[in-house]
Amino acid sequence: MSLSVVEAGRKGGLTVLSKRSRSYYSEIGKKGQEAMRHKYPNSASGWGKLGGRPRKLLLDQTWGSKGEK
Repeated sequence: MSLSVVEAGRKGGLTVLSKRSRSYYSEIGKKGQEAMRHKYPNSASGWGKLGGRPRKLLLDQTWGSKGEK
């Protein structure tokens, strides 16, 4: 039996939760927020008004549909 990506992520997240605690997720979330604010200073409030941080382009959007540079 194989797992889907969603099921594997859920299972891994619950395993980490059982080994650590909810405060662990809070700590890593704060570290991620701090890193985002350091990497993109003065941008978070603008992104919040637009609905969140822009997503990275997909590979075919970057190079075109044929994979050319």
